[in-house]
Amino acid sequence: MDYMTSRTVGIKDIARMPRGGPKASCLDRVLQTGRQEYLDRDDVDPAVKRSVVRALELTGEWFGNHERFAAIALDEVAEVPDPRIVELGAGHGGLSAKLLEMHPTAQLTVTDVEPDSVAAIAAGPLAEDPRVTVREMDATAIDAPDRHYDLAVFALSFHHLSPTAAAAAIGEGTRVADKLLIIDLPRPPAPLHLLRLATMLPLAPFVPFVHDGVISSLRTYSPSALRALADHAGADVELRGGLISPQVVVATRR
Repeated sequence: MDYMTSRTVGIKDIARMPRGGPKASCLDRVLQTGRQEYLDRDDVDPAVKRSVVRALELTGEWFGNHERFAAIALDEVAEVPDPRIVELGAGHGGLSAKLLEMHPTAQLTVTDVEPDSVAAIAAGPLAEDPRVTVREMDATAIDAPDRHYDLAVFALSFHHLSPTAAAAAIGEGTRVADKLLIIDLPRPPAPLHLLRLATMLPLAPFVPFVHDGVISSLRTYSPSALRALADHAGADVELRGGLISPQVVVATRR
């Protein structure tokens, strides 16, 4: 496991930064895309989007990601008796549900920018818990005062954002919360990345979940990119993660 706390040299034009970071190799710069996932497109059948969200929820349950990510989040507020947590880009709300289950006094604000996802969470059992507030909210413009939360969590959705929006989300997350926790897919070195893509591409035209997985892989940020984004946002970061395990970023405002 790689632990890093650092500042990086700022990049002037953050909008043009490669997903592999300011010093990405030529091959790494090729392995990115401006295409959107089905989840981010307005021209896609809502049923297709729901199938992707459901697949994400099921894989989170089958592989224990919800519980693992909830444990990581709760470690960050272990010294807070009654933590106030906001989940950004909650999607299906599975992580927030696990946080409630694992912490008896946590207060959760569950948010997403997608109205259909918010409506589905609001209509489900998660919203019935008195410790939960469900809101439609953009992670780049969080409707909350400074340091309103003890922790903001952004799990497996950060790669959906452009570099400009990602830097804005780090700035906003560290403004409204004492800590911003980002958990996202790893971006392996370019040769390994090619192998990963090769295993997924044959199914991408036929399986919406795999289609979005390919685009997610191409849009995921490297550790150096994450440090550059945080530096642009005026935040310090600690990075943890490996070639296989998810990247974990803990950001705090300078």
